Amino acid sequence: MKIYLDVCCLCRPFDNHSDTRVRLETEAILTILKRCSLDWELVTNTAVLYEIGLIGDPTKRSHALRLIQRARETIRVDDILLSRAEEFENHGVMGMDAVHIACAEKAGAVLLTTDDDLVKIMKKNALRTSVCADNPLHWLMELNRHGE
Repeated sequence: MKIYLDVCCLCRPFDNHSDTRVRLETEAILTILKRCSLDWELVTNTAVLYEIGLIGDPTKRSHALRLIQRARETIRVDDILLSRAEEFENHGVMGMDAVHIACAEKAGAVLLTTDDDLVKIMKKNALRTSVCADNPLHWLMELNRHGE
């Protein structure tokens, strides 16, 4: 199984854990990353590396870069991929989120994000993509419910 974590997910383990949701999502993301070192495959792209480079906190940036180094596949963002991302923008998914969807689609990966708005847009609109986008905690719970 291929897993695509957006930058929100990669940063979640380094957020303030006083909030229960943040703590639970962190546990889910760490569990997913552990599985990616076993039998799943973490996928990323050059846009994620760029986005991580924009993180102002040098410690958080360093930690996120360390996590993404576990990726077995890095998709190069090119004109074809950007054209596909533009199609998603026409359906209300803007900027880097559209690029994330296009990259996950190209990789054949599940797109995991802690961005509730992105998940809602993906579930609400038929974006004509095979990409499943979900919150990592919800996705992992559903996966466990089905015995996978």
